[in-house]
Order: sequence, then structure tokens, then C-alpha cells
Amino acid sequence: MKPPNWRIVLVLTIGVLAISTSAILIKLTSLSAGMSGVGFSLVMAASRVTIAALLLVPAWSKIQWQSLQSGAIPYALAAGVCLAVHYAFWITSLSYISIATSTTLVTTNPIWVALLSRWWLKERLSRQTVIGIVVAMVGGIIIGLADIGGESTGINPLLGNFLALMGAWVVSLYILLGREAQTKGFSVGGYLVIVFTVAGIVLLPFPLILGVGYSGYSGLVYFYLLLMALFPQLVGNTSLMWAVRWLSPTLVSLAILFEPVGASFLGYLLLGEVPSTMVFFGVMILLIGVAIAVSGRNNIPTIDSN
Repeated sequence: MKPPNWRIVLVLTIGVLAISTSAILIKLTSLSAGMSGVGFSLVMAASRVTIAALLLVPAWSKIQWQSLQSGAIPYALAAGVCLAVHYAFWITSLSYISIATSTTLVTTNPIWVALLSRWWLKERLSRQTVIGIVVAMVGGIIIGLADIGGESTGINPLLGNFLALMGAWVVSLYILLGREAQTKGFSVGGYLVIVFTVAGIVLLPFPLILGVGYSGYSGLVYFYLLLMALFPQLVGNTSLMWAVRWLSPTLVSLAILFEPVGASFLGYLLLGEVPSTMVFFGVMILLIGVAIAVSGRNNIPTIDSN
């Protein structure tokens, strides 16, 4: 039975608010630890998915393995690997660029999903989707020009932009793999516990290889890591995936575009991060382009991961 509309809207709102805390929690964790860069970014990535996987351990017993169709498990395993790579790229990008720029670039994934769907699912792109992609690309170019002109608030904007875009590209593949896994019998809880577990297994060794450990940090660092696992990882993912069962995926995709707005507001409120005028203009153009592209599609799969 379909829940009342107010409940669906409430859950969707909670999900968007939850994922909006991801970037600021990453920044606060880095500041509390006094560390940044690839090694500590991987510590944060591995910790958040591993803690989330441990909290979902009871969901293993509820997976109806006998009802899964052929290919469901390989798709879920591959999605877990993609999620791990996504976090490695995106979280590291926040060491080099502002919250506003990073979250905006990483939420361009509906565009890349549309392009991948054209190749993978043989879906035709509507004229509106193509127009949206072009507009979004103009916004991205404006952000890049602001970086080259030295107007960015980041410390290495070109590298940060590249990492954020890589994160968006990989998570687009994750979305399509997750869509396939769920159409082949996985429930939301069963799918997430496998994905988070695989992502944790993939990520856990890399900080150690790079000489960065998981111990020796302040209690505040571990507190932030716990909040990351609870809010953007568990509450955010679960809420959005539940909402997409009852709403058009297009509407959910459009709702996710509020993540950069919420994340930027938290960045300003807690860290005083203010994007330059040119970056702000580019962000708005890019978001408008993504909105146009997404509203031109009725069947884009949406599974947010931030």
C-alpha cells in the first residue's frame, strides 16, 4: 500500500538533508585530525562504509537468497567496488576544493547516467536532455575558468575538480549496477549491506599501504566518523532509495540537486567558506543544466551515495 504523500515527502526531505551533511562532516573530520590528502581521505571513506556495514549486520539474515535472480549478486558486488572508488575520489577532492564546488560537480551524476544509459540500456536522449547536458557543461567550464583565474577557494582546484568529476563518473556506474541488482530481487536493506561491506573490504587496506593508520586520533574525529556513517551513509541512502519506490526517479533526482545548496550553507555557517562570484555563477548554471537534463527523462535510475 502506498504511504500518504506527506510521509513520502518527509522521508525524501530527511534523505536530502542527511546527504547534505556529508561534505561538512568530512571537512570537520580533517580539521579535527589536522590531516588531509589521499591517505586520510581513504581513512574516512573506509571508516564510514565499514561502520555502516556493521550497523546493517542484522540485514544479512533478511536477504532472501533463493529469490534472487541470476546476476543479482555479481551486480551488487561490482556496485560495492564502484562505491569504494567513488568515495576515494570524491572525499579526496574535498582536500583541494570548496564544499560548494565539490558537491556540485559530484551531483552531476544524473547527466553521466543518462549518457551511460544511452550506451548500456540503448535509451535515446531527448532534445531536452541534450540541451541540459550542454548547459551543465557551460557551467562546468565557468567553474574551471574561475579555478584557472585564481578565484577558487580551494588549494588545488584543478586536481580537486578532476577528482570530483571522477567521483561523479564512477558513482554513475554504481547507480546503473545498483539498478540492475535491485531489479533482480534485492531489497533495499539487503542490497545496501552487501554494497557497504564490499566497499569497506576494498577500502580498508589502502590507508595502511599509504602509511596512514586508523588509531591515534582524538575522540572528536571518531565521533565525526560515526556521524558520517549514521547520517549521510545510512539515513541518506536508505531514505532516498525508499522514496524512489513511490516517486518518479526524476523527482528524486531533482530533489538531490538541493544537496550542494545545503552543503554550501553548512560550509558557510560552520567553516566560513564563501565561493567566489564566478564559481557561484558556474555552480548555478551547472545545476540548472542538470535539472533540465533530468526533467527531460522519466526513467533515470537514482541512487545517491554521498
